[in-house]
Amino acid sequence: MSHAPQPVISATGLFTPAERITNEELVASFNRYVALHNRENAAAIAAGEIGELAESSVEFIEKASGIGSRYVVDKAGILDPEHMAPRLAERTNDELSILAEIGVAAARDALARAGRDAADVDAVLCAASNMQRAYPAMAIEIQQALGIDGFAFDMNVACSSATFGIQTAADYIRAGHARSVLVVNPEICSGHLNWRDRDSHFIFGDVATAILVEDKTIAPAGHWDILGTRLKTVFSNNIRNNFGFLNRAHGAIDQSGPKTDKLFVQEGRKVFKEVVPMVAAMIIEEMEKLGLQGADMRRLWLHQANTNMNRLIAHKVLGHEASADESPTVLDTYGNTSSAGSIIAYHLNHEDMQAGDTGLICSFGAGYSAGTVFVRKT
Repeated sequence: MSHAPQPVISATGLFTPAERITNEELVASFNRYVALHNRENAAAIAAGEIGELAESSVEFIEKASGIGSRYVVDKAGILDPEHMAPRLAERTNDELSILAEIGVAAARDALARAGRDAADVDAVLCAASNMQRAYPAMAIEIQQALGIDGFAFDMNVACSSATFGIQTAADYIRAGHARSVLVVNPEICSGHLNWRDRDSHFIFGDVATAILVEDKTIAPAGHWDILGTRLKTVFSNNIRNNFGFLNRAHGAIDQSGPKTDKLFVQEGRKVFKEVVPMVAAMIIEEMEKLGLQGADMRRLWLHQANTNMNRLIAHKVLGHEASADESPTVLDTYGNTSSAGSIIAYHLNHEDMQAGDTGLICSFGAGYSAGTVFVRKT
């Protein structure tokens, strides 16, 4: 008697850039930029034509976010107060794109941990916030670099891209269209962050993660059963990035670079107020559907955007203040890495769990979008 395919998580992979920026370094650079701006625009500021920029501080950053540092693909360009963006050499079409390069590194880590050969993989989903180009798909380039037969495509659901990718991969396995699917999340967030904005210049870092989702019958020992997944989207302008191919038609790009709204912008207080109750309710509803209670949850691997958001969500789900063991954070070292955040939290904080332990991978962000993946250690 044949059984319906059951999707599981066989392994995850992580690529971390070599360079790291501490809050102290970031604040020193930002404040040099502020001093330079205020000096060069002293007359206009005195006349009330533009506002004087305020300095940032380590205390402000850590209180607002819980972020302590971030890894980046280019440190020097970001910390240069006259540039304040990563400097990346443009590659030819025959060279591997940088987004594909870091995605491949994370994917190879996941494959090695699962003892899986790339030739055994049927599909690649590149699920991330910002693709390097419109086409050809980054996923197909990653597929080619790994030597995978089958199919690949990109998907973008902002910070929820990884969980949306996991459910998509799981659905392919349930439907019998694939037995092994790589979900890759390359995030070079430093490229779309406005490093001149005091309210957000500290938020993001760069990284790549990968998740190998497979049919249980071929998965290695110690895999994680996927108990259930749920996705939700609600339109909001409170997190937005207007950079796109139609900017050229709007006349919005010139030699001075993208305008402010062509970078990451958000209304942080509104996001906090609206997303926390939405995500907590979504998690609890899915737990009830799966017959789970707060006491059943061994660990929560939540999206890594803000420690205060995670504290409130975890409290609603567990029914008590979560310990660092119950809801681990990587914000202190990685910062916000968009879709990769909850995957990093899982990747670095799951090996101590025992067979039968239940956990939740959860992401939320622009869209609004939110995704939950309930898992159990075999």
